[in-house]
Amino acid sequence: MERRTYLGFVMPSVVVMTVLMVIPFVTTVWLSLTDLNLRDLDSAPFIGFDNYTEIFKDSRFHSALRFTLIFVAVIVPAQLVLGLGVALLLDRVTRGRGVYMAIFLLPFVATPVVGTLAFENLFSRGGLLAYVVEKITGEAFVISPSNVNYLILVQALWYTMPFVMITLFAGLQTLPQERVEAAQMDGARFWRTLWHVTLPHLRKLITFVTIIAIMDAYRVFDSVYVFAGNRFTDSHSLSVYNYSVALDSKIGRLGKGNAIAILTVLGIFVVLLPFLVKSYKEQLEERR
Repeated sequence: MERRTYLGFVMPSVVVMTVLMVIPFVTTVWLSLTDLNLRDLDSAPFIGFDNYTEIFKDSRFHSALRFTLIFVAVIVPAQLVLGLGVALLLDRVTRGRGVYMAIFLLPFVATPVVGTLAFENLFSRGGLLAYVVEKITGEAFVISPSNVNYLILVQALWYTMPFVMITLFAGLQTLPQERVEAAQMDGARFWRTLWHVTLPHLRKLITFVTIIAIMDAYRVFDSVYVFAGNRFTDSHSLSVYNYSVALDSKIGRLGKGNAIAILTVLGIFVVLLPFLVKSYKEQLEERR
């Protein structure tokens, strides 16, 4: 391919990526080194790394980071296991598969805020599940700091599982039945077939889903903000903490908010790095 033809194909993508990613990222880095706030948008005095120093000394940042890491560590494996289990069940169902799939996809169809509000209402005063808990325990159920984390995790699993389910279910449809039948003829039962035949076939999809799940979990905002708001600050994620600093405070520390955004991006990269390296090595092996 000639150089001019190659540049003609590549340059539009390069321009779009530069406008949508590189310029905003550089701007964010610059603003993170200033004391920009909502009260005076015309003035952004340069303060160096003072915002980053202040963030690392802020106990709310450490609390938000701890909650975010726990959220990722719990939700990502849980949705992978549950999504794979439901996908395997749907793969075995023949009658009414479309109905079951539609039921499982309902949480994914609703917008995050609407889904979270509907889920929260179930546990609020007068809600169905709150009423059931009260009847069983004899005590009124109230959302409190002791249980709000569990509610956030359950709601997140309920909302995120359908994506994993539908992706892995699509992958199961491409699994050659000859491999499964050969394994069964050799005496392999369900679990051995799953480990040696099904999971290797879904390996790339599982890696892809894991990367997407980690990114979504690390930047979770909607469900946490609806449940925690300004009531339970110990249950804030990094995104909610960023919002409270940059927009929900009296001053509106936009410079500090941009610094938090930079740290969040770096955190996502660190968490994803092992999966990206693994995916890159697998691609190199396939080319060989």
